[in-house]
Amino acid sequence: MSQVDTSPVHSAVPLPPIQPPDPTFPTKLMLELRGTRFEIDRELLMSLPESILIVMFPNGLILGRTLEYEDEEEPEDTNSEEALELEDQIIYVDFDPLCLEYILNFYKTAQDAFYSNQESSSSVFPHIPTPNPLLNKQAIIVLREELDYFTIPPKSKKKTASSSPPVEIDKDAVEMNIVEPAINIYELKTECGTYLLHQRKIFTALQRNVNKENNVAEQHLIDMLCVSGFSRDDEWGYRNIEPHKTSIVSIALVILKTTGQSNQMATAQKLLLFWRKPARKCWWDGLEVTVGEDKAIPVRLWCRRTWTLELALV
Repeated sequence: MSQVDTSPVHSAVPLPPIQPPDPTFPTKLMLELRGTRFEIDRELLMSLPESILIVMFPNGLILGRTLEYEDEEEPEDTNSEEALELEDQIIYVDFDPLCLEYILNFYKTAQDAFYSNQESSSSVFPHIPTPNPLLNKQAIIVLREELDYFTIPPKSKKKTASSSPPVEIDKDAVEMNIVEPAINIYELKTECGTYLLHQRKIFTALQRNVNKENNVAEQHLIDMLCVSGFSRDDEWGYRNIEPHKTSIVSIALVILKTTGQSNQMATAQKLLLFWRKPARKCWWDGLEVTVGEDKAIPVRLWCRRTWTLELALV
């Protein structure tokens, strides 16, 4: 695979900002994510990370509907919440509800902690407006991984008769091959997916690639993230297999550190460059695992990992 860039991450095409909807549209939206319904504030939805919104709404989000009328007269309150049927209000999204629940819960926890500290500090020191968004809002590092895996099963072994059989042995018996039962590729992929699902350490795969390729830029990325809020033994906050796919999606959210070391704010300012501008990094990772009832089937796993790094302000 050709290297995309010498830097650990490269900027992806940002999602165009969602224009504020017309006031007649409802302030709350009803989303249905794979059978689970969420009622979410419009402003909260628009504050989600760009990388998440791109996945949730790959074709964009239209906060309303366009109707064609036979008459020139425009119906009254067509776009009001009361005029729309329930099914018309629901927005169907192909996204894991557990993932959205994890993000919303983290957002709420981060907001409560930040603004409670703001209130306590403002009672002692008067609040002075500052142009630095890291001091006015809670910054969250968003790290997302898409893992597409490919299984290479072992070749079927054939048991054949001796290559130089005696003359008196029947020719049909010599040419008879006994082939081992074929491996169920579906069960093989399922077991491999379960194995990868349990590998929850965030930096294990990237560190393995650093040790293999001696990539200084990737090591710098790990160090920068660990200084800014992650720890080297952190696990993914959300990790699950996509339905009907050999793909695993993982997400980790941490609060950005702005105090601590002498250069803490300078490092935080670097990550501020990823606000509303998600960046991606992709690499291949090879593994050898054993699966099956007796762990007797050696399988070669090729994993294509895509990381998306972004900063969110809430």
